Amino acid sequence: MGLDVAAPAGELTAALVDFASVSGSEGPLADAVEKALQALPRLVVDRDGDAVVARTSLGRPTRVVLAGHLDTVPIADNVPSRRDGDRLYGCGTSDMKSGVAVMLRLAATVPAEALAHDLTWVFYDNEEVDAARNGLRRLAERHRDWLDGDLAVLMEPTGGEIEAGCQGTLRVIATLPGQRAHSARSWLGDNAIHRAGELLTRLAAYQPRTVEIDGCAYREGLSAVRVAGGVAGNVIPDRCEVTINFRFAPDRDVPGALAHVQEVLAGYELELTDNSGGALPGLSAPAAAAFVAATGRRPRAKYGWTDVARFAALGIPALNYGPGDPNLAHTRDEYVELPLVEEAERVLRAYLTVG
Repeated sequence: MGLDVAAPAGELTAALVDFASVSGSEGPLADAVEKALQALPRLVVDRDGDAVVARTSLGRPTRVVLAGHLDTVPIADNVPSRRDGDRLYGCGTSDMKSGVAVMLRLAATVPAEALAHDLTWVFYDNEEVDAARNGLRRLAERHRDWLDGDLAVLMEPTGGEIEAGCQGTLRVIATLPGQRAHSARSWLGDNAIHRAGELLTRLAAYQPRTVEIDGCAYREGLSAVRVAGGVAGNVIPDRCEVTINFRFAPDRDVPGALAHVQEVLAGYELELTDNSGGALPGLSAPAAAAFVAATGRRPRAKYGWTDVARFAALGIPALNYGPGDPNLAHTRDEYVELPLVEEAERVLRAYLTVG
């Protein structure tokens, strides 16, 4: 099944949704995207696995990267798509096949001579699963030059708003030791779960920072997200593990964020199990400032982690901007408002072309 990438954005979004592409099975959709892009003039098209990259080489003074992932979470009886008025329902409508549709429409319908920037389109795989499989990560490791640009716009769902940068995240496990005993003679043991009480109290009393960067307010959070302990209903537990997640503002790097957690939780044995650095908003970069001006919107901080951090790590300012609603992502009744898809196309077209 082919793709008509010049079709209206709503129709193209529906066609993309009907191409089921749960993480790890993006191949047929990547094939269709690659074939459609290869048929367009003035594009160099490359592929790595199920990631497809297309680039212009027009000699423009700046280059803008538009990036979006092809995969979705598992289908929940919500494929094929269905339309109800201005809403298109289906798996991936908001996250983020509507954004991918906008990218493809622009590739197909904006004449090269009208472009104010050289463009790179990045369609990648395995965003919705563990980071080791992420297609953008793979491209950065294998083909760094494919991602070069003065600004990257990640078409993640933002409801048509600009969300700048992103928070960093890390997880640690605090291990609390105890001593086993029969629960009928509890005084002979030392209950490790009870020992977690002071730790949880300390976390509950924690006052997070709010940091303003480039006019965007990033609020941090330090939270217990899992407590594990106990071996049987009649045994005093000799071990308790509390998993703690720190969402930190992008003015901290991972070592600084870890040092802060260690300071707050001084006295506890902590094991770092996962971490990803954040991304500064980068709104002072000329290309980013021009994009903000083109949208007429005031940027806000991105809460959560997105692949803008991968671009930031490469020294490329990056923004989140897409037509989908992040609150609907991954839900059974996921949908996108089609007027927002059309608006995103208009905004990007105005920014990318000569006024």
